[in-house]
Order: sequence, then C-alpha cells, then structure tokens
Amino acid sequence: MSAHAFYTDPATVPLSRARPLLIVDADEVLLRFADGFDRFLRLRGLHLDFVSYRLHGNVKRIDDEIAALDIEVTALLEEFRADLDTLEAAEDAVEVMQTLRPLLDVVVLSNIVPSQAAARRRNLDALGFDFPLLVNSGSKGAAVKVLAQRAGRPVFFMDDIGQHHASVAELAPDVRRIHFVADERLKPLMPTSPHAHHRAHTWRDAEALIRTHMKG
Repeated sequence: MSAHAFYTDPATVPLSRARPLLIVDADEVLLRFADGFDRFLRLRGLHLDFVSYRLHGNVKRIDDEIAALDIEVTALLEEFRADLDTLEAAEDAVEVMQTLRPLLDVVVLSNIVPSQAAARRRNLDALGFDFPLLVNSGSKGAAVKVLAQRAGRPVFFMDDIGQHHASVAELAPDVRRIHFVADERLKPLMPTSPHAHHRAHTWRDAEALIRTHMKG
C-alpha cells in the first residue's frame, strides 16, 4: 500500500508548483466500475441492464427481467462498495498513465467514503495507479480549485459525470476539462457535458489531448 493511503483534505495532497497536474476520477475513468458491479450482480442472479446512465431501475433479475427495488439496489451497492478492490482498469489506462507520469503530477479524486478508501487504495496500487488518492463527497469543483491553486500549469480534470464538470467550470474555470466514460456500453448513454472542453472516447484520445495542450 502507498505510504499515504489516502487524503481527505486537498490542501494536504503532495504537489509540485513546477509540474502540471492531472486530476482524474476513478469509477468509469481509471476503473471499470459498471463492469465490476455487473459481475458482482450476476453471482446473485441479477444483472445490470445498460439502458440509461443510472443504477437504480437498471438492476434486473436474470430469470424474469424484473427490476430490483431501489432499496434493494442501494443495499447491493453498499455491499459492493464495502470492498472496492477488484475492479479492472479501463482499456489503455495503465499504459497511458505510465507514459504521462514523467510529465505531470496525478491525483485520483474519488467520491467514496473514508471507510472504502483502503480497498480503493489496494485496487489502484495493484493496477499501477500508485498516485495520491483524495476522498471526496458531492461536487468536485471545490477540491479541484484547491488542488489547482497548488500545482503548476496546465491542470487537467477527467470525469464521467457532467455535474462535476459544471462544478469545476464554475469554481476552477482555468482547469482543462475532459469528459470521458470508460465502458463502451455506457458511452452512448452519457451526452457530452457542455461544461467540458473536450470529449475523449478512449484513453489514447485523452493522452493526445493532454499532450497537445501541454505543447500549446
């Protein structure tokens, strides 16, 4: 496990003012959360029906396709999230992050509770994502603002959720925002955020965007 398992205060994350910064989400950006949750469900006679970008209403019984109740889905999510150390990396994420890490600092900004952080840390480290993990709750704009104030330039933000791009656009407008969804089944279900500068369809796309902007 990393020397610092995780951080809860963006002001304490180790950063260099001499280096650019990439702030990256975990679920559906670095990690394949939906795929992992679907595998978890199938062991319980359920599956995730990829018909919209939400979980409640889309968890269904395999035998009759009846949707699980919201309260049941919430309980399943809590059970799954209790030990978040089995998710697979998004396609090409490991390779791209290894090529980018000499060029910039990286912080993983993940909306989990502190009790889930140790398992998330194990998962990230096992995949080679041994970057600082910042635990967050709610919108991400405030945390991104503090991180950006302590880093060099440029600063990039990658996330799959539009509301986080809106929050960062409001509170840290100079941060370059890249909208990215890892799972191919989810990509068409999430419209590009109007608050993002770019939509990356693959990690190779994201790498090219980051390198181009750094040169510029």
